[in-house]
Amino acid sequence: MNLLLFLHIAGAVLLTGNIVTAAFWHWRAQRTGNAEIIHFSAKSVMMADLAFTLPGILLIVGSGAAMAERSGYGGAFNWLTLSLLLFGLTGLIWLAVLLPLQRSMIRLSAEALGTGTLPRAYSRALVNWYVFGTAAVLLPVAVLYLMVAKPF
Repeated sequence: MNLLLFLHIAGAVLLTGNIVTAAFWHWRAQRTGNAEIIHFSAKSVMMADLAFTLPGILLIVGSGAAMAERSGYGGAFNWLTLSLLLFGLTGLIWLAVLLPLQRSMIRLSAEALGTGTLPRAYSRALVNWYVFGTAAVLLPVAVLYLMVAKPF
């Protein structure tokens, strides 16, 4: 069980660490107004998701499922059920909204490399990325609280 708990915590560190850090560096790139830096940052966020977020998710889900099975959790609505719902909602936001927005931002920022000016569609995508990205950061933080506090 200690190994599973370690893997679970390592996954949580990978996930939360990457989503906060990637958002910060992408925000910093936006502030430059430089299309090359912004494009590089947009591609780097996608790479970081593949290198850190995805493995973090896999560690969390795999170790969490194994620990839940061994511990006998299930049945009634409790902190674990709510955690799973919030984690699932985070995944849905990431897959249905954030990944398509990131792909769009990469494409639109690549188009701006020739002109040096980001199109309006990029700005709209960025606003949506910030809004949905904020939710996708806050939800795992809430899950982290539930996992530690086990309030009910």
